[in-house]
Amino acid sequence: MANNTPQINIKKNIALVAHDNKKKDLLDWARFNRGTLSHHHLFGTGTTGSLLERELDLPITQFKSGPIGGDQQIGAKIAEGEIDFLIFFWDPLEPQPHDPDIKALLRLAVLYNIPTASNRATADFLISSPLMTREYENPRPDLERYKQTHRTF
Repeated sequence: MANNTPQINIKKNIALVAHDNKKKDLLDWARFNRGTLSHHHLFGTGTTGSLLERELDLPITQFKSGPIGGDQQIGAKIAEGEIDFLIFFWDPLEPQPHDPDIKALLRLAVLYNIPTASNRATADFLISSPLMTREYENPRPDLERYKQTHRTF
């Protein structure tokens, strides 16, 4: 299925996203992991990115707020190979008006084989992995084959 194997570098591009009810959880997690996060390029949506930048005193490339396009901006960066890792603390108990955007972002993360954490336990396991400190060959799907068999006119 994989026809190309891009390299995830030692210094990873990590997107950090959290719904309103999960921002405190993400901030607590990020504070605890600040040392590790400081070795990587960080990206965030709207308020989450601003909060993280202020709390961690680390540079965060900021996109729009999720509901006004930030989720889609991160999804585009995943598709372009510019995001290696997604930490998205989403709220399963609150309806989100931009739910289709959230599903699209998560779909792209799975499609492009991006390590993704949706809660603190998973984020803890991922960030403490020995793979965080080395390069990783990340097999991607064969999208050319898909395009050839699913042509639309």
